[in-house]
Amino acid sequence: MTSDARTPAGASHTPAGASRTPGGALLLDGVSLRNRIIADLRREVEALPRVPCLATVLIGDDRPSQVYVRNKHRYAQLAGMASRNETLPASASQQEAEALVTSLAHDANVSGILVQQPVPSHLDGEALLALIPPHKDVDGLTTASMGALMRGAGTLVPCTPLGVLRLLQHYGAAIAGKRAVVVGRSSLVGLPLAVLLSRKGIDATVTLAHSRTEDLADVCRDADILVSATGQARSIRREHVKPGAWVIDVGITTSDSGVIGDVAFDEVQSVAAAITPMPGGTGPMTVACLIENTLTAWRQQHAR
Repeated sequence: MTSDARTPAGASHTPAGASRTPGGALLLDGVSLRNRIIADLRREVEALPRVPCLATVLIGDDRPSQVYVRNKHRYAQLAGMASRNETLPASASQQEAEALVTSLAHDANVSGILVQQPVPSHLDGEALLALIPPHKDVDGLTTASMGALMRGAGTLVPCTPLGVLRLLQHYGAAIAGKRAVVVGRSSLVGLPLAVLLSRKGIDATVTLAHSRTEDLADVCRDADILVSATGQARSIRREHVKPGAWVIDVGITTSDSGVIGDVAFDEVQSVAAAITPMPGGTGPMTVACLIENTLTAWRQQHAR
C-alpha cells in the first residue's frame, strides 16, 4: 500500500497483482482469494488418509437457498472433499427434520453439517441448529459455538466474520490497535465479527453500531476499519468514511438491477484506502471459510 494521505490504517503488505479502483483504493477481491484458499485446501486434503465430508440439509424449495447450497458443494468438491446434500420437502415435519440432522450428527463419515437457512416457517430452525454437535458446526452458528467464540475457545468461527478477517489479513490491513466499527448487530455477522476482531491476537478496538446509534456517520468516521452488515442498500456513503479507512461491505440487497451492497461504492472508493466490491468481495470468502472450517472440523475430530 502506498503511503499517501488515505492510509492511516496502515498495511503490512499488499499482495502482488492486487487491483485498484478508479479512485485509487485497493480492491479487496474475494474471488481471487477464495480460489487461492480452495487450491491450498485441496493440497492439504490430498495429503489426508480420508477426505472430509460436508453435509448440508436443505428443506423446501427456496430458489436462492438451492443456489447457495449448490455453490457450497461445488467448492467442497473443488477442494477435494466429499459432499452430501440431504433434502426434505417444504412439508416436512419438525420430527422428520430433527431425525435427519441427528442422523448426520451421529454419522462418523460426516465432518461438518450445515442446515441451510431459512427453513420453512412452520419449523423451529434454532432447534435444528441445536442438534449439530459443536465439532461439526462448520457454520459456527450454534449457541455452543457462539459461546466458545465469546470465551476464545472455539476453532469453528462463523464463516462470514472469518471471511472478513481473512480478507483484511491477506491484503495487509494493520488491525492490532486500530479502531474498527461494525454496523449491524445480527448473530450471523455483526455480533460474532465484533468479538472476533477484538480477540487477543487480533486486537482491534471495536465499536458495534446499529440502527439506534446516534450520529452514526460520526461514529463511522472514527473507524480505521469499517464493516457494514445491515442489508440497507447504499446506506454507507462518503460522509461515513474517514480518509484512509478500509471498508468492508457485507450487506446484500437484491434488486431488479442485481445485487447491491450497503456501501455506495462509487462514492466511497474515492476516499477509502481499501474497499470490497459487491458482489465479489465477502460472499466468496464466506464459502471459502466454510470449506476451511470443514477441514478444521475433520482435523479436530481425528485428533481425538
